[in-house]
Amino acid sequence: MRRLWQFVQTVIGIIFRHPIPGTSIIPILPDGRIVLIRRRDNGKWALPGGIVDWGEDIPTAVQRELAEETGLDLVKIRRLVGVYSAPDRDPRIHSICIVVEAEVKGRMKVQDTLEVMEIQAFLPTALPPGQLSHDHTQQLQDYFAGFTTLA
Repeated sequence: MRRLWQFVQTVIGIIFRHPIPGTSIIPILPDGRIVLIRRRDNGKWALPGGIVDWGEDIPTAVQRELAEETGLDLVKIRRLVGVYSAPDRDPRIHSICIVVEAEVKGRMKVQDTLEVMEIQAFLPTALPPGQLSHDHTQQLQDYFAGFTTLA
């Protein structure tokens, strides 16, 4: 019985002591505006995105998270903006975030009311003032600078 408990503890440790992969999406509408969501948990503006589900690849996660949080359709992923892995980048968990720029279309509509309070499109020169949620300010700065970041 003791051996079984040690095995269970090892498995739990492996699962819960590893970073969780996720995505952030920089959604660009046909008119060039960037779509942001206002998070329900902290009230801050953020890029849409979330955790990659089991058995899912990154492009599928991007398409799903975009639809779930904004109601928008993915036209295409334009480029990889970066991979962000600092242990403190997400206050809830240690996550590794793959950030992409995406061409999107459709009508913005909050789909996930548990996570999203509001959706709005902003001109790149008129993003909401103040700190965005998580490390999304840095992600957008890297995007505007044309960087592909590994951080």
